[in-house]
Amino acid sequence: MTKALTTTAVNAAKPGSARREVPDGGQPGLYLIVQPSGAKSWALRYRAEGKPVKLTLGRWPAMTLAKARAAAAEAQEAADLGDDPAEAKREAKAAKKFDRDTVRALVDQYDRSRLKHLRTGATVKRELDRFVVAPWGDRPVQGIAKRDVLDVLDGIAGSGRGVTANRVRSYLGTFFNWCVERDVLAVSPMNGVRRVVPETSRDRVLSDDEVRWLWRAADGLGLPWGPFVKALLLTGQRLGEVAGMREAELDGGTWHLPAARVKNNRPHTVPLSDAMLTLLATTDRIEGDGYVFTTTGDSTLSNFHRGRELIAARMAEVAAEEAGQSVEVPHWTFHDLRRTAATGMARLGIPVRVTEAVLNHVSGTGGGIVAVYQRHDYANEKREALEAWARMVARIVDGTADNVVRMEAAR
Repeated sequence: MTKALTTTAVNAAKPGSARREVPDGGQPGLYLIVQPSGAKSWALRYRAEGKPVKLTLGRWPAMTLAKARAAAAEAQEAADLGDDPAEAKREAKAAKKFDRDTVRALVDQYDRSRLKHLRTGATVKRELDRFVVAPWGDRPVQGIAKRDVLDVLDGIAGSGRGVTANRVRSYLGTFFNWCVERDVLAVSPMNGVRRVVPETSRDRVLSDDEVRWLWRAADGLGLPWGPFVKALLLTGQRLGEVAGMREAELDGGTWHLPAARVKNNRPHTVPLSDAMLTLLATTDRIEGDGYVFTTTGDSTLSNFHRGRELIAARMAEVAAEEAGQSVEVPHWTFHDLRRTAATGMARLGIPVRVTEAVLNHVSGTGGGIVAVYQRHDYANEKREALEAWARMVARIVDGTADNVVRMEAAR
């Protein structure tokens, strides 16, 4: 009769020149496996559908003798009832691998290993979550085909967001290339996927009527889109920069943008006009991480497409109320407000170099040798320019914009 193993006996079991199995008389079918290297583990031998099966239970000493006997007894009971614990273990392992290779899991891993280190990483992650993880999250990435990609991109473009579809295509291409690099995929499903719509340089500038309708639409919307769109127009700064504005970046009459938040990776200061200071003072805050424009308190404002649609719809209503009939407002984007601010400053006679300093451009008149040797920060000129632009916006809104006074004539 086979003797029951003891902890002392297990601990004292010596390796030989070949792998050996030591049966445990205390639990039928349980064996201590001793490798030539000295490593020890537990295994259960049983029969399933008339065939001998071996199930590895765990390693010694992490799995003690008592735990090994309990695991063996449980597995043997399952086998006696007609189940195969070894097959169940293989299925669980396969399921774990499946979970690891889902689009959701891989996008999260891609974020941790790559996007977190990029200035635009948060934007890319947000768009991937919105347009890719939402429809594909629980699917294995190996099951995503070119047709799936085209369906997603066509769906985005079909909602009137062709440029967004192009951006998502770019983000997907980089993500799938990362999957290929990590040997998750053999070939990217993006091969042969072209831009959804052609892109041309935009030159849309809002007219005075449209600026007035925009401002009055913002008055009627309230938080967060009302104050946000006014801030875009008054400062002329980029969408992501205004959306990510924090209390900690505001110092009296100046907004200090750190390099990590700026497209050209150069710190940027934005003088705040009296109108902008009033806007900030009257904008309610949501407690959290100090974001000025937020709906949650702990994250930046997002879903810009929906926000723009809300404002555009309200603009059309304001325009119709003024005209007494339906008015079609041509499509505009948030970036067009930045161009509108720059055009407004040109209209006021503000020098191009000052406007570029306001917008934080490093090309054009600020490029080349000027960018290297010109260290003047134009702080005073920028403040005068933004104050003049804010006054012009006020005149546009109250209907007296025809009385614009050019800066050089006012001095």
